[in-house]
Amino acid sequence: MAFFDLSLDELKTYRPPREEPADFDSFWKSTLEEARMYPLDAKFERVDFGLTAQETFDVTFSGFGGQPIKGWLILPVGAKQPLPCVVEYIGYGGGRSFPIDWLLWSSAGYANFVMDTRGQGSSWSAGDTPDLYADGGNAHFPGNMTNGILDPKHYYYRRVFTDAVRAIEAARSHPEVDASRIAVTGGSQGGGITIAVAGLVPDVVAALPDVPFLCHCRRATEIVDSNPYKEIASYCHTHRDKVETVFNTLSYFDGMNFAAKAKAKALFSVALMDQICPPSTIYAAYNHWAGEKDIKVYPYNGHEGGESYQKIEKLNFLKSIWK
Repeated sequence: MAFFDLSLDELKTYRPPREEPADFDSFWKSTLEEARMYPLDAKFERVDFGLTAQETFDVTFSGFGGQPIKGWLILPVGAKQPLPCVVEYIGYGGGRSFPIDWLLWSSAGYANFVMDTRGQGSSWSAGDTPDLYADGGNAHFPGNMTNGILDPKHYYYRRVFTDAVRAIEAARSHPEVDASRIAVTGGSQGGGITIAVAGLVPDVVAALPDVPFLCHCRRATEIVDSNPYKEIASYCHTHRDKVETVFNTLSYFDGMNFAAKAKAKALFSVALMDQICPPSTIYAAYNHWAGEKDIKVYPYNGHEGGESYQKIEKLNFLKSIWK
């Protein structure tokens, strides 16, 4: 690894023009209204994984198209009042795994809602949520980045981002969660989802995206040759006549456009040697963020980012908000 993107001084002021579709707001308004036509039907089934300091619940709720989405709700034992809740989204290819892998936030005294990602969970951690959507199934490069990419209505991340909003609603429906104190977080793909839902759910209190994916996508495909962005480049390599259609679709899902609408207090992280989510793409979203914000920089790290160092920053950040 080596420095390959803009200098840190350039990154701090890097704020490229946004390509926001004219119907961006109406597209997402109608998408969420359509999803809410289906009952949320959130179910919380207590499960025992041998933990004594946490209560764990196997969650099912209705996401995009009313389709069932899985998750975990993890609560610290002995709470005497509804708790602030961290809703967490997972990196590309991963699934919800088991509650024993998600103990940070409940150990700090918060409720933690972990959303499984539809159609993923076979690359590095197991998932339990299929993607049941069948319409608009254009040919796509293996992976999820070009699944439905010729039409925003059929694009894969329309379903995922809608699921993610509904996950917040499911978390809020549990009696031991304080619905007024919701934070969202995730790394890589989970960071991109975090940015999206912060733009779509205006009363989220805090957003903590780490090395976020799905930001300034066109630039990412131009300066790195690594997956998952390479999936887009490979599709465009084959479908030479579809390049502008592809990037028009992606503009409905680009973190820059959601960031410009997000009012939550934000703590980003970026790694300057990250060749999966290039620093300039992260700063593009960060510098468009509408609310109060801060960013932690890890100069000599790649896509692993700050890891435990960043976890400590996030714990302190939420502690300062939820005093």
